[in-house]
Amino acid sequence: MSTEENIKEKAKIADENTGVKVCHTMCEICTRGCGIDAYVKDGKIIKVEGTKGNPTGFGYLCQKGQGTRSYIYREDRIKTPLKRVGKRGEGKFVPITWDEAYKEIAEKLNLYKQESGPDSVVFFSGYTKWYRPIYQRLIYSFGSKNYCTDDSLCYFSTFMANKLNSGITTRPDQRFSGVFLAWAFNRYYSGSIVETKRLEQYKAENGLKIVVVDPRITPASEKLADIHLRPLPGTDGALACCFANLFIEWDRIDHGYISKHVYGFEEYAEYVKEFTVEKTSEITTIPQEDIIAAAHMLTENGPMSIAEGASPLVHHTNGMQTYRAIMTLAAITGNYDRKGGQIPTNYADVSRSGDGVLEDAFALDVFPYSRGKKVGQIKYPLFCEIVEQGQDMDLARHILEKDPYPIRAIFAMGMNYRMLPADEKLLEAIKSLDFFADVDIFLTDTAKYADIVLPACSGFERGTFRNYKNGKVFFSKPAIEPLYESKSDADILCELASALGIDDPYLKAGYKACIDYMLGPTGLTVDKLQESDEQVVLPTFINYEAGTNTATGYNTETAKYEIKSKVIESRYQKYGLEPLPKYVPPLDPADPKDYPLILCSGGRLVNTMHSRLHNSKWHRIQRPQPSADIHPDDAMQRSISNGDDIVLYNPQGELHLKAHVTNTCKKGVVFLVHGYKEADVNSIIPEVYDPYSGYPGLRSARCNVRPEQGKE
Repeated sequence: MSTEENIKEKAKIADENTGVKVCHTMCEICTRGCGIDAYVKDGKIIKVEGTKGNPTGFGYLCQKGQGTRSYIYREDRIKTPLKRVGKRGEGKFVPITWDEAYKEIAEKLNLYKQESGPDSVVFFSGYTKWYRPIYQRLIYSFGSKNYCTDDSLCYFSTFMANKLNSGITTRPDQRFSGVFLAWAFNRYYSGSIVETKRLEQYKAENGLKIVVVDPRITPASEKLADIHLRPLPGTDGALACCFANLFIEWDRIDHGYISKHVYGFEEYAEYVKEFTVEKTSEITTIPQEDIIAAAHMLTENGPMSIAEGASPLVHHTNGMQTYRAIMTLAAITGNYDRKGGQIPTNYADVSRSGDGVLEDAFALDVFPYSRGKKVGQIKYPLFCEIVEQGQDMDLARHILEKDPYPIRAIFAMGMNYRMLPADEKLLEAIKSLDFFADVDIFLTDTAKYADIVLPACSGFERGTFRNYKNGKVFFSKPAIEPLYESKSDADILCELASALGIDDPYLKAGYKACIDYMLGPTGLTVDKLQESDEQVVLPTFINYEAGTNTATGYNTETAKYEIKSKVIESRYQKYGLEPLPKYVPPLDPADPKDYPLILCSGGRLVNTMHSRLHNSKWHRIQRPQPSADIHPDDAMQRSISNGDDIVLYNPQGELHLKAHVTNTCKKGVVFLVHGYKEADVNSIIPEVYDPYSGYPGLRSARCNVRPEQGKE
């Protein structure tokens, strides 16, 4: 080998002499699907880079994506189908064949269907979401309504708010905005790298003003904010009401738009009068002058667009109404359905149909409408009306109490019992089941309780269809063969459907046939998509322009933007729900005298994504030990120094952590990165839920902190 060839080989440069090939695929650590170049030699990934020119990642990879190899080649990958031989939770299994696994799962599920009805089987989907249309078709063909996912505490509360307000989701048109209200917005750690780069560009070149609302000091607040407001967690709804009051009081609203296109304005205008600057400052602890300055900036530099964190804002017991109140600001100022404001958009993703791709139709064609109530429908009827799945915050209770009917089995794809508050209760429920099967890449703590475990492969070991929001679709190619005996989730589902005796032509034909059905109206096929290494433009793409809803009417019962929800007004006030987006304090029964601090969990580090990456050495290196961010004043008051061993506690229990003393944390608040199984924060989150969405108060639970006993 020549010196030049030797250098190329060491640099992992692809050419015919080094034997290194590049596969253009996509990253699937999160749901963005950024383009990624996988460098492969001898059937193994040796390097990853962002795909230059890719319209999603634009050649960038975040730290999560950069650590792909560490994730794929973890030593604890499940290698074969497994059958439990020990007690549930012991982790004692023996290898079995795929045929043996399918046979046992099918026999059990069909038996429970025959004896107790199809709803006695719950089907659960964890992260990620790409296979869900296939999964839903299998579930509904089986006859069960009980399809539950991680979206029971992720995206769907924001989806509900948009559906109630206007009937459709929106995107901020930041390129043409004069001011951008970035609420719970930290895309540097979570979301699109490209979006943050663009905001920096718009700020420098267009003079874009930015107001950031976030209790923490973050890269977004430091790099982007002209004004940074830091409310106490869970008080955002009061701030939104105060802004509305000021906008109305100063007559900086759009009277013409309101009179033609807004329902419930007069009642809301009367309600928000109580949210004076003085009162709101007391509730949120934001200085009065900062609230006033932000209100002036928002109303004097229009058009105004808004981006709101899909999860942070709704992880409170008042979250769904808070989200509605924030988006109402766009409506009353005439910035909804306006260039530079909020643009209505078709939501295109693997869990929603959009731009002519029939994901929803593929699943709902076989929906068992005649069957009874799904999980959560009794406790959270509004959620279960708007969302096409059960609300699994009520799953543990339903299983343990067998109310309104017994649940005998769960078939899960990547289930994490620690996702729910008071998660030991769900674990108790899982132990009580007649049967539990789980599909996963790793033998997680949840999988250890399964009777049958099936090994899934990673995104780099399969082809995957992706429908993007930009009117483009992509079908990735496998970079490597599936490791060990693992299989694609979609292949597992199609093969299981056959084992269950489900007579469905698409599931029988396999994943590509299912995608061809979904692509039908577009004129595209999987074969056509696989001819390209790049995203393909949908011929049926509808680029929603400003004024779409204004001209045609909103997708609501009044055909207007509903500040006062007709759905709630006509059907759900009897449940104590309010049609207006009113503010109520985040409910926590703990005594503030004993527990004066607010626990805010769920925040991410730049290199983590939920609990998925915490057992990957690369991804865990930034913060290898679980620790709590605490303000210096709160730490000093408790004789705590940076790096000390501490105990975070409340009436639900306690966690043993390291102290991370930092001014980025707001005084009176403790921030905790979630996902560490040795410090399971959800185990001490009280079982108090948003009555509208069922979402728990993950970010506003009362707590206190003390030094570890014997240590100061």
